[in-house]
Amino acid sequence: MKILIIEDEAVLAESIQSYLESEGNLCELAADFDEAWEKTGLYDYDCILVDITLPGGSGLEIIRKLKADQQRAGIIIVSAKDSIDDRISGLELGSDDYLPKPFHLAELNARIKALVRRNQFGGNQEIHYREIRVRPGEHEVTVADRPVKLTRSEYDLLLYFLANPNRVLTKEAVAEHLSGDQADLLDSIDFIYSHIKNLRKKLVGVGAQDYIQSVYGLGYKWAAV
Repeated sequence: MKILIIEDEAVLAESIQSYLESEGNLCELAADFDEAWEKTGLYDYDCILVDITLPGGSGLEIIRKLKADQQRAGIIIVSAKDSIDDRISGLELGSDDYLPKPFHLAELNARIKALVRRNQFGGNQEIHYREIRVRPGEHEVTVADRPVKLTRSEYDLLLYFLANPNRVLTKEAVAEHLSGDQADLLDSIDFIYSHIKNLRKKLVGVGAQDYIQSVYGLGYKWAAV
């Protein structure tokens, strides 16, 4: 999953980032209102953690912007301000969950997984697409019950496609999903071609149909033939 952590406490932000990345996620940080505003306007995320009190502005304004822009990211408020008014305000604006500080990182991780699973895959513990089955909890992929061994990037790419069936994903969006905001610093995004080629080869090699379609001049689409 691609996660944005909007948190001005550097030690806490880095500990959250370290823990979530150890769980296989791609994490980015925003330490103040302006940085958070910029990143949420430029990039897409699976989940966004929002602190209410930020240097330069309120996290509630970030949530309001995300909803106005119809961002698909799940939103969890992570804040020391645990008054009922703040909680109600955040939920009314459209946040999906509220976790007051202090909290256990394992609980945060569990809530993120549940939220993304609910938003993208209807809350299912397993993801099915015809002969393909994915168990996110175990990072397992099978095709007609035959296991498929994928790299982290290939696995992330597969989930990205499955979360966006029949939707054209631009090459830039795929690169950003795999590399985060570091994609802006790359001289080339040609690295995505090898990941897509290898994912297609591995799935087809064990009996899956070739669902990855190239859309000329744009990018790729996951769709049944």
